[in-house]
Amino acid sequence: RQGPELVDQFLFALRLGWFPMIVGSLAFTYGPAGIEVGDFLQLVGAMDRLGSLFVIIVMRELAPLICAIVMAGVAGTAMTADLGARKIREELDALMVLGVDPIKSLVVPRFLSLMLLTPLFTIYALLFGTLGGVLVTVSNGAQVGPFFTDFFAQASTVEFQAMFIKATLYGGVIAIVCCYMGLTASGGAEGVGRAVNRAVVLAFIALGSIDYVFTQTLLATHPALNTPR
Repeated sequence: RQGPELVDQFLFALRLGWFPMIVGSLAFTYGPAGIEVGDFLQLVGAMDRLGSLFVIIVMRELAPLICAIVMAGVAGTAMTADLGARKIREELDALMVLGVDPIKSLVVPRFLSLMLLTPLFTIYALLFGTLGGVLVTVSNGAQVGPFFTDFFAQASTVEFQAMFIKATLYGGVIAIVCCYMGLTASGGAEGVGRAVNRAVVLAFIALGSIDYVFTQTLLATHPALNTPR
């Protein structure tokens, strides 16, 4: 039963998250990040350095973070509500009476689906985030060629791998937090609502903590990433 449940949860999260992820990637990279950075570089006459900054903005930070925010806000809340409703209706107790482990049959597929889907979404977030940088370049009247030249000169295999590892960690933490809050929900429908709110807040706190620790560890173990190329 884990295989079909894994596929169902994967497709469910995919249907819910693909459009918000695309919109979020473009909005965050073109808006608060891209426009401000672009205006500053245009002021100092260094628009050709926008590509290297977008490696840090998108690949190192925003691509995995945007995917995690979308997964927590869309798929994670749905998982919490689903498991919470099952808990309130005592379906989980019924499964245990029948000898079915709710952790193996319900939690593990959700955990694996988010750990697989979040890195996959990160690829698209990187692509659309980079597109946001291209739009910033064009809107400032600069050439797109130097942007990509500087982007690929600054990008490294280590950062690309770190992006996937960070996204995978994000997906696992979101699944653990949201499933736990759903399994421990109590107090009827109102209790399920409280569990969903708590799951989102705790997931975002966990994401921020992981982001800080992971980035500091990455920069400490790879000092070359601190030096612009």
